[in-house]
Amino acid sequence: MWNVIGHPGAVALLSRSLDAGRLAHAYLLVGQPHAGKTTLALSLAQALNCEQEERPCGRCSSCVRIATGKHADVQVIGRLADSSSGQGPPKKEIGISQIRELQKAAALQPYEGTHRVFIVDGAEYLNDESANCLLKTLEEPPQGVFMVLLTVNDAALLPTIVSRCQRIELLPTAPHVVEQALVAQWQVAPEKARVLGRLCRGGIGWAISALLDESIVEERSVRLAELQGITAAGLEQRFDFAAKLAAQFSRDRDSVREVLGLWVEWWRDLLLASAGCVQLATNLDQQATLLQQSGDYALSEIRASIEAIRVALRQMEQNANARLALEVLMLSIPSRAGEERAAHAR
Repeated sequence: MWNVIGHPGAVALLSRSLDAGRLAHAYLLVGQPHAGKTTLALSLAQALNCEQEERPCGRCSSCVRIATGKHADVQVIGRLADSSSGQGPPKKEIGISQIRELQKAAALQPYEGTHRVFIVDGAEYLNDESANCLLKTLEEPPQGVFMVLLTVNDAALLPTIVSRCQRIELLPTAPHVVEQALVAQWQVAPEKARVLGRLCRGGIGWAISALLDESIVEERSVRLAELQGITAAGLEQRFDFAAKLAAQFSRDRDSVREVLGLWVEWWRDLLLASAGCVQLATNLDQQATLLQQSGDYALSEIRASIEAIRVALRQMEQNANARLALEVLMLSIPSRAGEERAAHAR
């Protein structure tokens, strides 16, 4: 039983290849954050090492040990935490030492299973040295070794690495599929499942994490409240916030990308609310606020805000001065008409 929600095409492809004995030695799983890439990779590792006839069974010793991260022949390689305690933001790169350790392990015979499986999580963070080192293993893989690379952006990988992997794209999971899975497998109340199914934006992993840790949704609400505060703030406050985000970007780029991604979603939801389609909004739990604020902006202002955020994201990805890009963005965010009317009244 493949423990994967959604992605029936990817599961069918891997299952058929497994049954026919024609699995590729390396796969590249491409998809948005929380799309289920790690889950699919671990399910493949289970299928390769399962002790039962119908693979993966999910119940045998090998399947259970792989699911709990305790199987000696299945390793996940990713960015290490930025501190010796293992806490804090991850490092910016997957280092050469990690890939050399992978190569040493790949040269060994399986210890408790039948195949060694190496999962490189966040393959776009391989630096030039570690990417070229990994390439050697992909070109001449040892017998019985399988590599699974996970990435959000395969364009950031060396073309030679991409060409040596079988690429499988995982599309966002439909909200109703997420909703049904939450109700059936986690016994979530239908209304809560409906909200999480929309908020996760097709990333089932985010919905499950938010179900287990309520602070995730709370933190999301705080970030959206910051945006709403910016629309009512003066230039000094806006520039202070830009400086704060720029400093955060130098330490943890992903967290700032997530913040700006949430902002794009909020303006998109305002656009939907303005068009009378608030029921299609991502932020389903904030319909009343969306309806209230949608009248505070002209449609041209909403569209311009979405484009300004996307431009800032592109510029920072191209290593432009993050603070300058964010300050320009702060100047582009319109003030709420309601706030301006209140200010004039005072």
